[in-house]
Amino acid sequence: MEFLIEPPVLPMLAERVDAIPDAGEWSFEPKWDGFRAVIFRDGAELLIQSRDGKPLDRYFPELRSALLDLLPKRCVVDGEIVIAGPAGLDFDLLSLRIHPAASRIKLLSEETPASVVLFDVLAVGEDDLRERPFAERRKRLEELVGHMGKQAHAGRVKVELTPATTERAVAQDWFGRFEGAGLDGVMAKRLDGPYTPDKRTMLKIKHERDCDCVVAGFRWHKNGGQMMVGSLLLGLFDGDGKLQHVGTCASFTEAKRRELVDVLTPYRTTPEGHPWAAWGGENADGSRMPGAKSRWTGTKDLSWELLRPELVVEVAYEHMQGDRFRHLAHFRRWREDKAPAACTYAQLETVAPQELREIFA
Repeated sequence: MEFLIEPPVLPMLAERVDAIPDAGEWSFEPKWDGFRAVIFRDGAELLIQSRDGKPLDRYFPELRSALLDLLPKRCVVDGEIVIAGPAGLDFDLLSLRIHPAASRIKLLSEETPASVVLFDVLAVGEDDLRERPFAERRKRLEELVGHMGKQAHAGRVKVELTPATTERAVAQDWFGRFEGAGLDGVMAKRLDGPYTPDKRTMLKIKHERDCDCVVAGFRWHKNGGQMMVGSLLLGLFDGDGKLQHVGTCASFTEAKRRELVDVLTPYRTTPEGHPWAAWGGENADGSRMPGAKSRWTGTKDLSWELLRPELVVEVAYEHMQGDRFRHLAHFRRWREDKAPAACTYAQLETVAPQELREIFA
């Protein structure tokens, strides 16, 4: 393959900040929750590259013909692969594509086809645009997508242009409303900024909320033997009074990991009577349990230790993916004043649903 810009090109990254910047010249966009993709096209040659420089083509076969139909004959664009379900973006459906069996991928590509949302362009024709300011790149991208049609269709596959605004009030409104369609925040890009591969020159503003969870298990840290805790396994009680695994809490300092060994030791227990005693594989409905291998972790050791479900911890989380945390939660403090039975799904903030189509209106 010969492209104007030779892959791999690692995409621009973002630094997390607490709020939409109130000074400077910025372009704001919704933050899409999917698989980042840099797409290279030269005539009949097409490469879909992941955030870490690996090919994604085999996992999304339905995108090839659509992108060849819709993209200019020579270009490099940056975007996000997404799958839209009835309630908005569905990251669970997207994750199912990372599967070793081609037959399974083909079936899923037909049942739940993916689409692409474009938000930057690195090259068009013979023009390498990486050193051009984002304001110019955005204009070229709008022209590119406008040529395809604002909402380009190739069968059930869509190639869309992400909304963008320079108005902070509009960006703040998006931050509050679009979460209900499965988006998880707002991105900010400097209007005069070049395309900077693998550098955190964008900003991301994401939701952060508090939640009190039961700590019902933990994992040892991979480099600490049994002298440091790696992560805490978190649970919430559902409407039937069953303790459901909702995620993990990690990112501790080394000193905190050592301290946690002493904190947790009195609560270590045997499987008898523990609500997660039988977990280690998959539930009957296919959902994973703590300790189960996944497509992402491969052979990584996910064994864990049981704790009596008596400790309560306050954590910070961004948003829910179904009935669990989408990302790692972050430790805030112990809640000695709160009973484990009070840690239920009812405490979670309910986000008003938002029709995904409205975002592109």
